[in-house]
Amino acid sequence: MENPGRSAKPFAAAAVVVVVAAALFLVFGRGGTPGDASPEAGFARDMATHHAQAVEMSFIIRDKSESREIRSLAFDIINTQANQRGMFLGWLQQWGLSPVGEQRPMAWMTGHGHGGTPAEPGVMPGMATAAELTRLKELRGTQAEVLFLQLMTRHHEGGVQMAEGLLKLSDREEVAGMARKIVTGQAGEIKLMTDMLRHRAAQPLPSLLK
Repeated sequence: MENPGRSAKPFAAAAVVVVVAAALFLVFGRGGTPGDASPEAGFARDMATHHAQAVEMSFIIRDKSESREIRSLAFDIINTQANQRGMFLGWLQQWGLSPVGEQRPMAWMTGHGHGGTPAEPGVMPGMATAAELTRLKELRGTQAEVLFLQLMTRHHEGGVQMAEGLLKLSDREEVAGMARKIVTGQAGEIKLMTDMLRHRAAQPLPSLLK
């Protein structure tokens, strides 16, 4: 007489294979391209949003500051991050993915940590609040420049955290290469903005980086 338990084993094994295959498809998609739940897709979506706010803040200060160095910095951020944002959205299109995923922001880093602390889904590090953006629009002169530099320094620190987080999770050439550029470029601008604050007798906000 056939053992019922033995005959059920192939079906159980097949079910496991199906579940694993479905999970791999979500992460890697077709032909090895990143899937909807992959770190690469999450990074591209979140960084596109993150960059959009940096561009917004830079336009605000560019249109009100009379400082040549502030306007030059704002111009560089606008051009660099707008171009990078276009690349993030282009990757998603190339991978056949929506620019807006079903997962909450930063879910791709959950459990992996950023800046030495666990990633919190739904919260992108370094983002300015609505109240901070309103205040930036209202201030004038040196006060506006100081707040911009403080907010953008913190914003860059958040971008560095996200890029470093991606490098721990992915070695996909184009995405990892961009993440390394973000770490290097924004770290350099953090130093520049810290010096600009010092020249205005001001200090950065508490650092996000450990």
